[in-house]
Amino acid sequence: MKKEGKEYYFEIKTVKPNIDVFEKSKTKLLEWVARKRTPINVYLAFPYNPYHPKPYHRFTEVGMMDPPNDFLVGDEFWNFIEGNNTFLELLKTFDEVGKEFKEIAREKFNSY
Repeated sequence: MKKEGKEYYFEIKTVKPNIDVFEKSKTKLLEWVARKRTPINVYLAFPYNPYHPKPYHRFTEVGMMDPPNDFLVGDEFWNFIEGNNTFLELLKTFDEVGKEFKEIAREKFNSY
């Protein structure tokens, strides 16, 4: 992604990765920087924070990652991508769609 003349690269992961995932992701981020050979910004991105309202923290990333420099989590990620309130708009949309399709999904699941 290019924003304000800078390049950004993201690896989006599940919110509770194991230690091997952090290790591979950190390596990948560093490889992106090395291969590009120009200043770029790289982040491991998580679509939401399962520990909200506490800050994101996984024991499996300790000593390997440099939060918050290596991470964009939840609202930080979505708002960075599209601007303020993007995360809240996404949550509202998921809520609306969920309510709209709740009965349809329930009927489908119950028919099996």
